[in-house]
Amino acid sequence: MINKRWYDRDPILKEALELLRLSPDDTKTEAAEFMLQLQEQVAGEVIEHVYEIINTYQGKGNRWYDNDPVMLKAVELLRNAPPKVQRVAALKLLIALEEKSFEGLEI
Repeated sequence: MINKRWYDRDPILKEALELLRLSPDDTKTEAAEFMLQLQEQVAGEVIEHVYEIINTYQGKGNRWYDNDPVMLKAVELLRNAPPKVQRVAALKLLIALEEKSFEGLEI
């Protein structure tokens, strides 16, 4: 089976993003705020790349997060983070989504 999405390779990332996709809007907002903390973990050139992606896809793409500018930025930051940071963030995201609480959650 060929993985079509960037997050399909890691079962934790896949589970976290699938759960996020199915979450209510208020939960998505909290999750996006959590994932935006990744800005502190990634290099400047990654941030520039994320903004290029946002300009390209915002409102135009077919992915579930393309129409929400904050979620688009948050998911792209996650996608471009180093693998170790990505996995830790995905695990915390998954736990928070399952517990339905982002209170005090930090990357």
